[in-house]
Amino acid sequence: MIGNALLLALRAIRRNLVRSGLTILGVVIGVAAVVTMVTLGRGATQAVADQIASLGTDLLMVRPGQRLGPGRDGGGAPPFKRADAEAVAAQVAGLRAVAPQSSLGVAAVAGARNWSTQAVGSSLAYFEALNWQLAGGRLFNEAEERAGAAVCVIGATVRRELFGSADPIGQGLRLRQLGCTVIGLLAAKGQAAMGQDQDDVVVLPLATLQRRLSGNTNVGLLLVAREPEADSASVQASLRQLLRERRRLSPSDEDNFNILDTRQLAQTLAGTTEVMTALLGAVAAVSLLVGGIGIMNIMLVSVTERTREIGIRLAIGALEREVLLQFLIEAVVLSALGGLVGLALALAASLGLTQLMGLPYRFDADIHLLAFGFAALIGVLFGYVPARRAARLDPIEALRHE
Repeated sequence: MIGNALLLALRAIRRNLVRSGLTILGVVIGVAAVVTMVTLGRGATQAVADQIASLGTDLLMVRPGQRLGPGRDGGGAPPFKRADAEAVAAQVAGLRAVAPQSSLGVAAVAGARNWSTQAVGSSLAYFEALNWQLAGGRLFNEAEERAGAAVCVIGATVRRELFGSADPIGQGLRLRQLGCTVIGLLAAKGQAAMGQDQDDVVVLPLATLQRRLSGNTNVGLLLVAREPEADSASVQASLRQLLRERRRLSPSDEDNFNILDTRQLAQTLAGTTEVMTALLGAVAAVSLLVGGIGIMNIMLVSVTERTREIGIRLAIGALEREVLLQFLIEAVVLSALGGLVGLALALAASLGLTQLMGLPYRFDADIHLLAFGFAALIGVLFGYVPARRAARLDPIEALRHE
């Protein structure tokens, strides 16, 4: 019985191909919009997670001041010193790297080219804490670090802007009044979660930057990388207690420094993008309801057009449930065809847009099956009323219909 009803439904759809195509257009757009929006949203979530991970795994960033972001009150808080980083490394358990960092904006000059970049002074632990890999050359050693040698390691953006495709290793580079030798090239990382270019950097020994560029011993940031198995809460508690002691804060004083956990930052940003993805998917799903209303409207028209046909079927012995099933299957077939076309359109749109926006493409079978199932459910819900109307027609009245 179901096979016969399906055959009749396909014949009815084939008789009115243009009308059937326009009918399923709302479902096609709805399914494509839902799947594309969710795919792009999940790609954005993955991109944020990857960018946070590029900062360093299990990284704590400690800055002077009580607040983060624009307007933070770091200016009134005393800066850190290199001794603070050494004390943290020696006295806080569960850490794999602690790096003091001081940075300032400089104009870098190489030959006839110049480029505004960020000069970062730090220790060898800086590269371990931020998971930097070398693309060429070497890192500065401990002797060069202690002596404040005029050597530097550059990022991929600085290499591109100052040296083009030439090998920068061994070349000279001038930062303000400081002339240094490029000894290493960092592997490219790309943009960070906040949009800054991580590769636009020149890394020098901390003593070199402090003596030759900044003129002070201030440290504006402590990079604290904990061991993967270490508990974040206990590490932060120990770190906070030690820094309060070193900064001579009484129990009633508030912290004049702040600790940012990149894992928590990743979770917060990922949660935000997931909420936005759900919101966009819900908005796009409204078009599926519109498509369902279109199916119901066309099915009501179809019942009216085929009233005499329905009357003949009922008169020769067809049961009401058979007529009901015929029109219900016709509605489901329409919505399912719209779902399949929508999935194909969503696949093409997702691949194109993720490539255009620079996001990773993540195929999610669950959202594809859910969108297709919802499209079929729309056919059942909005096809039931026309099918029930057809099944309840009076055969005598239906045969009189012209």
